[in-house]
Order: sequence, then C-alpha cells, then structure tokens
Amino acid sequence: MSVQQLRLSIKEKVGYSLGDAASNLYFQTFVVFMPIFYTDVFGLSAGAVGTMMLVSRLWDAINDPVMGMVADRTQTRWGKFRPYIFAFAIPIGVAGFFAFSVPDLSPTGKLVYAYVTYIILMMLYTAVNVPYAALMGVITPSSEERTTVSQYRFAAAFIGQFVVGAVTLGLIQYFGEGDEVFGWKMVMVVYGVLAAVLLFGTFFLTKERVVPTKEKSNNVTDDLKNLVKNKPWVLIGVATFFQLSFIVMRGSSTAFYIEYFVGEQTLNFLGMQVDMGFALFTSSFLTVGTIATFVGALLTKFFTRFISKKNIYSWFLSGSALCSLFFFFLAPENVLLMYVLNALISFFFGSVSVTQWAIYTDTADYGEWKFGRRSTALIMAASLFSLKVGLMIGGSASAWVLEYYGYVANAVQTEEALLGIKLLMSVFPAVFGIIGGAMMFFYPLSDEKMVEIEEDLRSRETAVEE
Repeated sequence: MSVQQLRLSIKEKVGYSLGDAASNLYFQTFVVFMPIFYTDVFGLSAGAVGTMMLVSRLWDAINDPVMGMVADRTQTRWGKFRPYIFAFAIPIGVAGFFAFSVPDLSPTGKLVYAYVTYIILMMLYTAVNVPYAALMGVITPSSEERTTVSQYRFAAAFIGQFVVGAVTLGLIQYFGEGDEVFGWKMVMVVYGVLAAVLLFGTFFLTKERVVPTKEKSNNVTDDLKNLVKNKPWVLIGVATFFQLSFIVMRGSSTAFYIEYFVGEQTLNFLGMQVDMGFALFTSSFLTVGTIATFVGALLTKFFTRFISKKNIYSWFLSGSALCSLFFFFLAPENVLLMYVLNALISFFFGSVSVTQWAIYTDTADYGEWKFGRRSTALIMAASLFSLKVGLMIGGSASAWVLEYYGYVANAVQTEEALLGIKLLMSVFPAVFGIIGGAMMFFYPLSDEKMVEIEEDLRSRETAVEE
C-alpha cells in the first residue's frame, strides 16, 4: 500500500469521528445521569442500582468477545464492521427511550423492567461500538495516521459529551415543564434521532482498507489464546479498567456532589454575582470539563512530537488522578476552585482518551506481526470489555458507597452520607487513576518499535501479492 493510500482525507476522518459523537450521547448520559435518574426519578435504591449495573456488565463478559468474533468473521460488500454500525443505529435509540422511561408498575415490576431495558440497551451499545472501534484498525494500516484519526474521533466524542453536559438538564425542564419523567423520555428521543444520523454518516463516509493475509485456519480458540499472549494488549486492557473506574466514579458522583454537598451557591465571577442552582451548576461544571478535555485532545498531536503515546497515557492519567484528590479538601463555597480543578482533570484526560485507542490499534498490529493472525474486532471487543468492567466497577461501587454511607434520595443528607459523596468525588477514584497510570510504565511498544512492525507487515503483504 503506497504512502498516499495510507493517508486519509479530512472527510473520512470526520466521517469516522461522527460515530463517537453518537456513542457519547449515550455514554456520557450513562456515566453522569443514569445513577441519579435511577435513584431520584425512577425510584430504585442506590444499592439496587449498583447490583443491577454489576449484573448487566457481567453479561458483557460474554457479549463483547462474541460480538468481536462475529464481526471478525463477517464478510460483506461493505466490509466487516460498517454494516453493524448501520444496522443498529436506530435500534439503540429505541432502547434508550425505553431505558429512560418510568413504567407504572409495582416496585418489583419496576426493578425487573429496569434490568431488562438496561441490559438490552447495553447489548445494542456493544453491537454498535465493537465494530466501530474495530473500524479504526482497518481504515488505514498507519499507526501515525490512526493517532490522527483518534484525535478527530475524540474531538467528536467530546462534542457529544458537551451536548449531554450542557443541555440535558435544560431539555428535561423544557420538555417536562416540571414532569421529569416525560422530560427524560423526550431527551432520549432527541438523542436517539441525532445519534442515528451520526452513525449513518460514519457508514457512508468511511471505507475499510486493511485486509488480513489469508490464513490456514480461523479458530476461535487460537484467537483467544493469542489475545491473552498479547502482552501489550493485556497491559493497556488492565490500565483501561482502572482508567474507566476512575472517570466513571467521578462522573457518577458529580450530580450527587453538586446537588447534596455543594447546594445553592453564589459565584463571584468578573465582578458579577451569579446564583448557582443545581441545573446551572451541573451544566456549566460539565461544560467546562468537556471544553478542557477537548483542548487536551486537540493538543495530543503536539504532545506526541515530544512524548511517546505510552508516556502521555501514563503521565497524564496519573496527573488527572492527583488533581482529583484535592476535591476532598474543598468546602461547598469553593466554587471557583471546583471549576479550576475540574478543568485540569479533564484537560489531562483528553490526551489519555486520544492515545488509548491509538494504542489499542497498535496492539492489533502487534498481534498480527507476532502471531500471524489479525483479530482487530476481537481485540477491540476485549478492549471494550475492559472499558465496561471499569464502567461496571466505577458505577456499581459508586452506588454501593452511597448506600453504605446512608444516602437517601431527595432528602437532606447526613454528615456521613456527605462524607461518602466527597470520597466518591476525590479519593476513591484517584486511587484507581494512579494505578492505571502506573500500569503503562511496563508497556513495551515504543513509537519506534511500531514503525518497525508496520514496515514488516507491509513487506509481508507485498510478498503475498507477488
């Protein structure tokens, strides 16, 4: 494949990135608003929410790798992965609507309904995102170009996050006019339609180019064995678990932290007194974080000129976690410091997110180079599983901690409950983030090594064609 063919047009990079904007309309909603939706709107206890998240994610232990192996073995005129993005664009929106609806049922009936709709929603999220993640590994064989694509991808992802953080609570108020249940339904209709349009854009604007060398066998057991023996993937997979536990624990506790710990505050900004209620504070707090993350993502390409991908991931994740610790020492009236610290945490995390998926596609190249088999979708599925386990632990642990410290929905919280909320916003997630950053000190693939691997793989492809 020529150098010109390795380069992607801006249109295709943008087209690919649209899929992550769509996914983050859901993902950011899951992380930030789903816990407080289930406790304060739907009516479940915090402990029940934590257990439900745990059970649903355990199902992903089967669902994610199966989806990856199915996608790897798919052959269509549109490629291996793009057809799934197209096929499930509308169903995931429908599932989102039902998951954020509140049925008129008994407490047991509502709990069963929550389990069923949540599990279906997460299965469809897998059906879209495993092929989507794998697609980045086959639109170009260039590791450097994939880093750029990852930058576009996460710029779009942060736009999706921005939309969710900035307008969700306002849309609930606008559509619901005091009826939160109806407001949530309409918000998910809007997000579902927008996500479907964006996913269709990814399907039509991208192309799959990397075709694995023909293999003698296509054995599932061999794929799984090679995955476990792929040391670089194991390390980034474990780091991803800690990374997601860190960010999800903080994200899940944000609404609780602002609603019950910070409360109504007045911010003195540029000489103006601004009354900060829950909706305005939460929306602006999330928006500041998203903008900072976006800036961090945009600067990743600049950072990679001086720092390797693995060091960016390791150092910046650790820095983000250390900044999180300081939230424990803030008083409710330290509003400006909350914004500043949130901006720093998010800025560091922006580059972590960009380099993460570029590193994963590097491990797919390494797997083909080392074992002679390319299983991009399986690697991405297993990577998403690591992400979802982090999502599971971060979300479940947050709910269980709230239950342990005596959280009661829609009530004045005890000092003990407020301590639990503070710990969820600071110390507990920071521990996970620091461990995740430390894991990548042992990651063996340098940028120079990836250039060597790419050249060798291209030589093998040329030899097969001749």
